[in-house]
Amino acid sequence: MLFFTQCFGAVLDLIHLRFQHYKAKRVFSAAGQLVCVVNPTHSLKYAPTRCAAVQTSAEQGVLPPCHHHEAVHDPQLVPCMCPLFSCPWEGHLEVVVSHLRQTHHINILQGAEIVFLATDMHLPAPTDWIIMHSCLGHQFLLVLRKQEKYEGHPQFFATMMLIGTPTQADNFTYRLELNRNQRRLKWEATPRSVLERVDSVISDGDCLVLNTSLAQLFSDNGSLAIGIAITTSKVHNTEAEV
Repeated sequence: MLFFTQCFGAVLDLIHLRFQHYKAKRVFSAAGQLVCVVNPTHSLKYAPTRCAAVQTSAEQGVLPPCHHHEAVHDPQLVPCMCPLFSCPWEGHLEVVVSHLRQTHHINILQGAEIVFLATDMHLPAPTDWIIMHSCLGHQFLLVLRKQEKYEGHPQFFATMMLIGTPTQADNFTYRLELNRNQRRLKWEATPRSVLERVDSVISDGDCLVLNTSLAQLFSDNGSLAIGIAITTSKVHNTEAEV
């Protein structure tokens, strides 16, 4: 009976995921867009110190012991972003993708246009939804965070960041789109580099910001579907033609 119950529960979960995929594809008119269901991750209390884990290709996945007196303050080190406040890892740009995939099993999607389906939007803040997006020869990080910017008033912040330098980020434009019940909301901007830190982007308000009522307006049964499109910027295209 226990085995039957477990199998039946797994089947119900599979049916639920398929239904979520169907709803997201139905909301966005572009047929064939890849839909990724992203589960929430709770952020833990921020650790006051970080231990630098500068990995080489032969040392990936090895985290050295943390000693407060040996803290490295290298501006080129990128903190871990999954979840944003719990993992003490830091490393250079070339090993960020491998850390997120190997340590935190973050999904990476291919293609210029995808649908990001965040589940369980009702969970209390702080909560993060994170995926990696690979297209146009680069990797991007989409972060959706639920956070109380003002006490008792949670908001949702969504941004796309390039796993690269600020100069490289200037070559691209990303678009986030919400589309439901004959309503459409778009945010279009140049992605920021992960070197600039997600916290800074949220503090500056340079991202898609939704209050709770607006998020509920575009959500469906506790899930929020965000269409994502990345293109090269006009400046970059002009330079390529020259």
